[in-house]
Amino acid sequence: MISIKFPVLHKKIADWRWLVSKCLSLLICLLIIGIQPAWAGINDDNYDGNMFVVYAGNGSLVPPRQTLAQSLAEHKPTVLAFYVDDSRDCKEYAIVISRVQEFYGQAAEIMPISVDTIPNKKSYDPTEPGYYYTGGVPQVVVLNQSGKVVLNKQGQVPFEEIDDRLREVFDLLPRTESVQLKRRSFNEFSSELAK
Repeated sequence: MISIKFPVLHKKIADWRWLVSKCLSLLICLLIIGIQPAWAGINDDNYDGNMFVVYAGNGSLVPPRQTLAQSLAEHKPTVLAFYVDDSRDCKEYAIVISRVQEFYGQAAEIMPISVDTIPNKKSYDPTEPGYYYTGGVPQVVVLNQSGKVVLNKQGQVPFEEIDDRLREVFDLLPRTESVQLKRRSFNEFSSELAK
């Protein structure tokens, strides 16, 4: 078999590959240089993910286990926490909502509601979160078993104030007359079980 070599053709193919590889390298370098880092933190209004996971260490809050309509139909006390993921105040407040879930999560429905998910319409039914939203974040609304609002406040509402209302809802002793609730560490709990 006779083979004819075309050195010019091989050189052009090699030059073409070299040119493509250099263009891709340049494009990658420009993308890396042009990408701005996401500098977000608890003290700014930048979005950096689900604030309950990032700042409260509690990914179980979002999405809520039930809808508001389901919770009201079951006559379950409900805590609505209206928030926006890119709000400094809401980021700081996430730990309070997580703490409410820590103490009342088994008996009440804790429902963080992103205001971005509330449909924009003229009127809402009492089974919709938009019915209770007043336009600011963070906002906390506590509903008793019959669906009556027992607390509706905007801003950094202290845990103690929410706790007082929930104690009334569950007919518990006031905080001044009861033992302070504290979580046991894992080791203390397991050592008690070993006895």
